[in-house]
Amino acid sequence: MDKKAARITPRICIALMPARLDTGRIHTGGRTSRRFRVRRPRTRAFTLVEMIVVLSFLSLFILMAMVDLSGKMRRSTFEAQVQEFISAMQMAATGAAETGRRYEVIVDIGEQTYLLRQITGSNLAEVLDEEIIVAGQFGDSCRVSYVEFDDAQYTNEGEAKFRVGHAGWMYGGKIVFQDEDEQSHTVAVSRLTPIVQLIVGDPELMRPKAKDEVPSI
Repeated sequence: MDKKAARITPRICIALMPARLDTGRIHTGGRTSRRFRVRRPRTRAFTLVEMIVVLSFLSLFILMAMVDLSGKMRRSTFEAQVQEFISAMQMAATGAAETGRRYEVIVDIGEQTYLLRQITGSNLAEVLDEEIIVAGQFGDSCRVSYVEFDDAQYTNEGEAKFRVGHAGWMYGGKIVFQDEDEQSHTVAVSRLTPIVQLIVGDPELMRPKAKDEVPSI
């Protein structure tokens, strides 16, 4: 009876083991022993097609981000260059109003440059090095298209000069810029106010009326 129990006991133990355990037989010297082998859970890996799809979406998102960033950088570069030019114009108007001296802003359309100088001599055509206060240059993302004065003078080449004294700007006008997208932006100068404005687009210039156009009271 004890021998039968000894033979039955291993079988009972094996039957009670969890389903995830497997048994195997090892033959060692004519004797058969049992060992348990644990089945590891299978992990699902990405297929080649799935990886290609994921990489394609990532590449698309990166490209869209780069395009958006590039556009913002171009806009910031344009705005920075125009604001520097406006600051030079405003500096001339403020300096003339406070000191009573004459200043001049020269825009070279051909060279795409500008400078601010204080007029010290009687020869207005001669620019001395010691007169130059600010000198700047426009870039590819900010180019001067043309300049128009309120006395109907127009130029898209050569130099355009804006002079200002204690009484204000001698001539009003507009400097029309174009950005990389060929969109127009206008820097407006008025005889009535020293404030220089930046306007989106290319608005019509307001000209002063002649004496015969002013109605008599």
